[in-house]
Amino acid sequence: MSDVPDLPVTFRPGRTRVILHALGAACFVTITVIALILDGMSPGERVSFVFTAALFWGVLALLARPKVVANDQGVTVVNVARSRSLTWAEIVQVNLRPGDPWVFLDLTDGTSMAAMGIQPGIAKQSAIRDAKALRALTEAAHTGHQG
Repeated sequence: MSDVPDLPVTFRPGRTRVILHALGAACFVTITVIALILDGMSPGERVSFVFTAALFWGVLALLARPKVVANDQGVTVVNVARSRSLTWAEIVQVNLRPGDPWVFLDLTDGTSMAAMGIQPGIAKQSAIRDAKALRALTEAAHTGHQG
């Protein structure tokens, strides 16, 4: 099974992360510079500008957080505000259908879980490759051929 990557492996939307952090940094610097050069502002107002810029960057950092980490025991899905660890046995199927914003994991309890760490937004081919790799890992775990 050459499609199965070596474990541990982390899937994350690299380009999206770079763009979000770059945008956060650029906004933080811009707003901070504006707060420092504007005349007639009190120190408290300047601090509130910088705090707002930091808060904005923090929100963008949360949006850049998603990842899927696969290891021998299973998968840890880290989404924007929540993280969940699953054993390989809990994952029935890995889905990335045309138009899906990210991968969905069908679980043994009958629910479906978003795995936002694999998303085709900016890097569609990379997301398809990562989804196939995660699917191959899941299938290998179920058949006992995982290394």
